[in-house]
Amino acid sequence: MGGGWQRAKRITSGAFRPVRGRDLSLHAAAITFYGAIAVVPVALLAIWMTALVAGADRVRRLTSYAVRTLPDAIGAPHAVAALVEAGVGLTPWLALASLLPASLYGEGLRRAFVSVATPPHPDESLIGWRGRLLLLPLLAPAPALLLSILLALPTTTRLVRQGGLVGALGVVLSFLAVWLVLTPVLLWVFRVVGPASPDWLSALGVGSFTAANLSGFLHGFVLFASLPIDLGVPFGGFDEIGAGVAVLLWLYLFHVIVLAGYSATLALSRWRANRASRLHAAVPTS
Repeated sequence: MGGGWQRAKRITSGAFRPVRGRDLSLHAAAITFYGAIAVVPVALLAIWMTALVAGADRVRRLTSYAVRTLPDAIGAPHAVAALVEAGVGLTPWLALASLLPASLYGEGLRRAFVSVATPPHPDESLIGWRGRLLLLPLLAPAPALLLSILLALPTTTRLVRQGGLVGALGVVLSFLAVWLVLTPVLLWVFRVVGPASPDWLSALGVGSFTAANLSGFLHGFVLFASLPIDLGVPFGGFDEIGAGVAVLLWLYLFHVIVLAGYSATLALSRWRANRASRLHAAVPTS
């Protein structure tokens, strides 16, 4: 038991060694700045592309389940409904205009990943454009990923409304759906968008674990939004400002998890590479 605990401590310590002394909070805040600019354009493009594949009416119908289930303490249903309507009504020209701010998310991720990568990549040129271009391929599978969540919404929302054990089952199914969708996204982000490319197995393993944490975190935000908290109190009664700050805070914590996951991925990849080198060196040559 003691040996297992010590081994777990060594693994955890090694996973976070790359971010020591590099102000993880500051880098997460930087990604949040880029993410705040990009989140709406990314969502609009994903909804627009999904509507092209599945049809606008079907997207409206499927998202209506989530809109009716979301807590309205901070106006989430109205915001989501407006976002969906804007997305399905996007024109090709507006979609093209959304690409630039949407790609900023890749720049933010790349810049933050460069700062925590080991070995360091301080002299990398065109950091921002590399991140932007490497993130754009994720738009290709966006309709399939978003549609998989939308197709699960009628079942999960119906279960959640029933409450009790059945409602808990709905939450679990919703958690699994988001987890499965985020896993390939993080696999690409850790393996391709990041400057220090870990091996695919490490990126898949830690990316999947990080996706599970993010799925739980997102469901936690839905729970937070349902709490009877007056978010406008610290801001002179301006509820809209309080709600916006709350969203930014959760987005910031979201990126703390992403950065920690990337650091752990690099640590596991290095450990696997070193282990393979030791095993290869130990094999006697004839």
